[in-house]
Amino acid sequence: MTELESAVAACLQELGITYTRHEHPPVATVESAQPHWAGIDATHCKNLFLRNQKGDRHYLVIVEHSKKADLRKVADQIGDGKLSFGSPDRLMKHLGLTPGSVSPFGLINDRHHAVRVALDRDLRSAGRLSFHPNINTVTFTITAADFSRFLEACGNSVRYVSV
Repeated sequence: MTELESAVAACLQELGITYTRHEHPPVATVESAQPHWAGIDATHCKNLFLRNQKGDRHYLVIVEHSKKADLRKVADQIGDGKLSFGSPDRLMKHLGLTPGSVSPFGLINDRHHAVRVALDRDLRSAGRLSFHPNINTVTFTITAADFSRFLEACGNSVRYVSV
């Protein structure tokens, strides 16, 4: 278990959240991950690290993996201007992550709660959700209720959006 994964596991344990761990080869995109998700009973998500046009606000948009996120519509719902992908430097600065490993579990590294979470409304009806534990060779699954508890414990602003 890597240091990144251990930090996530420790956080979940501290919160009393159980998870299931699945190892697989490195996957940096939804497309490359799909073959490895075959036996995992969960709603798989994609996580988009975005910034506003001025670069003074950052967002983590979490959607079901098969959905295409219209960034203009997301921006309208969160009340911000044009959104674009955050740079690898911004991703490292705010979430301590590298491209291909973007995950809401990176919020444990956001001590200042600077990243705002935009969560697809449809994920509320999911039974279990899957995310990388900040490294793209492992997938953790947790219940949707436990994921909500995790987000609450992180203290970042969370807004539900329709994607």
